Amino acid sequence: MKIMAFNGSPRKKWNTATLLEKALEGAASQGAESELIHLYDLHYQGCISCFACKTRGGKSYGRCAVKDDLAPLLEKVAQADALLLGSPVYFGNVTGEMRSFLERLMYPYTVYADPPQSLFPRKIKTGFIYTMNVTGEAQMKERGFGPILDLNKAVLQRIFGASEYLCSFDTYQFDDYTKVVADRFDPNKKAQRRKEIFPQDCAKAFDLGASFARSAALA
Repeated sequence: MKIMAFNGSPRKKWNTATLLEKALEGAASQGAESELIHLYDLHYQGCISCFACKTRGGKSYGRCAVKDDLAPLLEKVAQADALLLGSPVYFGNVTGEMRSFLERLMYPYTVYADPPQSLFPRKIKTGFIYTMNVTGEAQMKERGFGPILDLNKAVLQRIFGASEYLCSFDTYQFDDYTKVVADRFDPNKKAQRRKEIFPQDCAKAFDLGASFARSAALA
């Protein structure tokens, strides 16, 4: 049983990466093998519209034909039992690296049919962990983030199977708030939330990973 996680944050030891690590700890507690990939370590770009994955009878039909650092990982995804994705929210959406990864991950499996079809060979669970500065669900909806997160969930669900997401709000962004121009934030309140609420988010991430592993074991 293999669960793969992809970190779309440029930071390897901060909020998003920490939550993904906790999710993988939860998966490991149920006997799953896991792997965490940091997308910012890789050299790749988004879909280049070569349509090799769509060429009827082509040798790359249903698979991305681009040969770069993502190529071997996309091959591994085809064998994975569950996927976990993580990204901070930048301007209401995932990071550029995560967006490019999603294009390369999902487009080869997408069939232009009515209704839409998927070429992924089986059903697996996918989960998305988002970190952001907004203070909660209400402000997230007010800022218009909700539909984007829901769309990501819907597309992942259509291609791979059941999908869900976890949000960590009002995250602690800087080691030292006095060194950056971020006057809208109260450093003391940020630190308090980091101490009191973020551990709860970590526990939720652990439970998410454990749940995914249990589902994969029963599949």
